[in-house]
Amino acid sequence: MTRISVVTGASGGIGRAVARRLAARGDTVALLARGEDGLEGAAEDVRRAGGTALPIAVDVADFQAVDAAAERVEKELGPIGLWVNNAFSSVFSPFVEMEMPEFARTTEVSYLGYVYGTKAALSRMRTRDQGVIVQVGSALAYRGIPLQSAYCGAKHAIQGFTESLRVELLHDKSNVHVTMVQMPAVNTPQFGWVLSRLPRKAQPVPPIYQPEVAARAVEYAADHPKRREYWVGGSTALTLAANAVAPGILDRYLARTGFKGQQTDEWRSPDQPANLWEPADQRTDAGAHGSFDDRAHGRSLQLWASQHHGLLAAVGGGLAAAGAAWAFGRR
Repeated sequence: MTRISVVTGASGGIGRAVARRLAARGDTVALLARGEDGLEGAAEDVRRAGGTALPIAVDVADFQAVDAAAERVEKELGPIGLWVNNAFSSVFSPFVEMEMPEFARTTEVSYLGYVYGTKAALSRMRTRDQGVIVQVGSALAYRGIPLQSAYCGAKHAIQGFTESLRVELLHDKSNVHVTMVQMPAVNTPQFGWVLSRLPRKAQPVPPIYQPEVAARAVEYAADHPKRREYWVGGSTALTLAANAVAPGILDRYLARTGFKGQQTDEWRSPDQPANLWEPADQRTDAGAHGSFDDRAHGRSLQLWASQHHGLLAAVGGGLAAAGAAWAFGRR
């Protein structure tokens, strides 16, 4: 049967790439976002890939609107089998320069938007005792960096919320599964439309990956949701490992490099759009990619390793055993 999938933040970036990927495999895809032109572009992508699209203009910071969108999906398309939470917004700014309504709005979209999407999906999936929820996360769910305090706070909150929910589902022996995919820096349009107070244009911290890499990770997680989480990109694995072992050293390293590393050499235009309060793709379709195609990777060895950690552990154990036997035989 065709799976009914919902993707939030589907008009651009990772959400756009995920919608294409799901459509190519035969899913019927409901697309939730704010920008009308971006939504229509995403719907056309789904149709070109051979799928059925249902674009719905919705602000994920409004629970009633999200719940109504879920109800519409089930009435028009059928039971939701997969819900992908991805929508977010942010502010590039030192915390001391940020206005508190901006911080609150970022939290409402980037954290509560996930909570609301999860609630809307779960309330329907639990009655059928089946379904999958994928939370699109980030290495910043574990490691905060400068100039993105609101976004990092939201990602940390999603991580804690998801862990709590996962345990509750395990306690209930539910067949609804929730998993998280921790992303690296990705080449998406966000760096050209996130509200910014930086003097120069914002950029993802290299290495940068294409959104299609992220989409493959989300698809795999949706098919294998019993894993707690997946890591995408070697930078994600290194960041999380370094933060676990030496967080204080990482603090000082980011204090030296984190400001310059998140900015290009080009001055930021004062007319740059900001999508915090209004969608930046209301009258223009930005697509999935940002402006860093020439620097972005289309593959991730770490993603493969994350998906095949059992195989790698078995191979590693076999090699260790063989080495021990060889050493014993040499005695």
